Amino acid sequence: MSDTTLNWESSFAIALTLKRTYPDVNIEDVTLKQIYDWTLQLPEFDDDPALANDEILYAIYQDWFEEHLHGQ
Repeated sequence: MSDTTLNWESSFAIALTLKRTYPDVNIEDVTLKQIYDWTLQLPEFDDDPALANDEILYAIYQDWFEEHLHGQ
């Protein structure tokens, strides 16, 4: 899909990719654990899973939520 490699610092890019990958998910029901698991499953993602923390996962959630509200 893309030549870009995603890492934990790419919260906005991860959010956009998750939004494309899971278009029918209700963002309000998504947990940080789901964001963590789904991010690790992305083919473009290449970073150490141990580096993730709630702050990073919440940033991804916030970016996804904002895109859900305003990016349509």
